[in-house]
Formats: sequence, C-alpha cells, structure tokens
Amino acid sequence: MSTAVANDRLVKRFEKWDTDGNGVLEASDFQGEAARIAQNLGKSADSPEVQELHSAFQGLYEHLAQKAGVPGGAISREQFLAATGELLFKEGEASFNRALSPIVKALISLCDDNHDGEIDAREFQAWLSAVGVPVSQAGQMFQKVDRNGDGKLSEDELLQVVRDFHFGRLEVDLLG
Repeated sequence: MSTAVANDRLVKRFEKWDTDGNGVLEASDFQGEAARIAQNLGKSADSPEVQELHSAFQGLYEHLAQKAGVPGGAISREQFLAATGELLFKEGEASFNRALSPIVKALISLCDDNHDGEIDAREFQAWLSAVGVPVSQAGQMFQKVDRNGDGKLSEDELLQVVRDFHFGRLEVDLLG
C-alpha cells in the first residue's frame, strides 16, 4: 500500500466531513455528519442510537483535535492529514481501533434491526446507503467483506474493513 493512496483517501475523508465547506473541521462538522447518517437511515434525532452516534463522532473530533494540537478548535486539512497519518502509520492497529471503534459500534446499533450485534447483508446495504454509497454496489461489497462467509459482519470485521480501506487494500468505504 502506498502512502499516496492513504493520503488521497484521507483528503477525501476531510472534504466529506467538512460539512459546511469552510476548509476546517470543527465539532459541528462531525455532528453534521452524524445527523446526516441518522437522517439517511430515517432514525429519530432523539433516539438513543442516534445519540450514541453523535457521541462517537464528538469523541473522534476531540481525539483528532487533541492529536492535531488544537483541542476544541478547528482542524486544518494539514493538521487532519498529520493526525490521521500518525494514527494509521505510526500508532498501529490498536490505536486505530480505539479511535474508530465507537463510530463502528454506533453504526452497528443504528443498522442492526434484529439486535444480534452483527450486520447482515440487508443491514449492511442500509449502512452503505446512509453514508452515501450507491445501493447497487452494496451486495457486491458485502460479499467482499464477509471473509468468513457466515453472512454477518462483526464489529471486528467492520473495523478491519475500515482499516483495509484506508490502507488501500480494499475498495469498500464504510464511512462514505
């Protein structure tokens, strides 16, 4: 995997999360992304699952702002790339999981209609649609990421997919 692929994906992530388009990431951008996902899933803004998603995005913003040296402040594109690059390339898998696990857990809670703690193909399609991936691609993507073929995706499997995407090993973007 090349650093260039990872950086390109991180630039796209920055642009997607900069929901107000002002060139910096602020807490309101992360809250806007959480609200957009919840709305796309047709979930009530005051539901516990949506509140969990907002909390997870807020936690990620705070983590990245701290790493960028601007606790509670605006994160520039360069600061975002440096902070996320450090998370991906220097700190390792455990650090990556700590940062992204709350978002993956919250998305599972939002999409897990049968409450089994895992995501099946139909729930996965709803997830991808909510983050802006065309529904027509969801079935193919599920087959790619369900590596053990059990028809379900656990939190660990989903975190691996997010990591693999950012490392350029997989073309499935679970965060849209």
